[in-house]
Amino acid sequence: MSKSKVISTDDILATLCHSVTSVLSSASGNSISYSAMVQKITRTCMRPDIGCFVLFDGGFTGLVITNFTSQAAMEIYHDYMRNMGMPEEELAHSHLSDDVSNVLGELMNQIVGDFTSKVREQLHTSITQNQPKMMAINKQVQISVDTTMDRPQARRVTFTTSKQNIFYLELAMDKTEFIKLHDFDIAEAIDPDDIIENEAKHKAEKQKAADDAAKASDLDDDFMAELGL
Repeated sequence: MSKSKVISTDDILATLCHSVTSVLSSASGNSISYSAMVQKITRTCMRPDIGCFVLFDGGFTGLVITNFTSQAAMEIYHDYMRNMGMPEEELAHSHLSDDVSNVLGELMNQIVGDFTSKVREQLHTSITQNQPKMMAINKQVQISVDTTMDRPQARRVTFTTSKQNIFYLELAMDKTEFIKLHDFDIAEAIDPDDIIENEAKHKAEKQKAADDAAKASDLDDDFMAELGL
């Protein structure tokens, strides 16, 4: 009898960390990494300078908190806006700006969306999320999940930006295990942006082929005209 594969809370945390690095690296155009060492903590908190929390529910319940220092928040914000083609003079220069909170909140929404998609594909279960709440704070605020947890677990992971600025992710959820009873294929996630890009590329190739054919036809007509035919 084959041994069943068990996916633990820490495996789920690793999936979430991968979503953080992939989304923020893609958005900012710079490398975002996380520590291989994870802290066990007793409670989750929003900490200065910018904190964000997201609740999720469904196959399992939990809370995700990100805590950015002002330096990390501004680096990610500036890199993302420049990557989007925003002029330098239109960028906010304070982490207290609403624009900074809005951008980081949208990025957090993309991160948790990517995470829930991976959970659906890899664990064959579904979770839903609320809208991320991002805010600038100047003191520590304790946040807990408004639900009963039999064996709550909390973890804290350190992330580093390309300029060596630090931010943290905290995850609280009930201790859980997913046991794979038999092998199954994990379907590749469909990215709407890739579909649009491939369709545009296909149309461009068809248009180029049509233009080349038209030019070839014009050359043939010119050659026949020179021959008086």
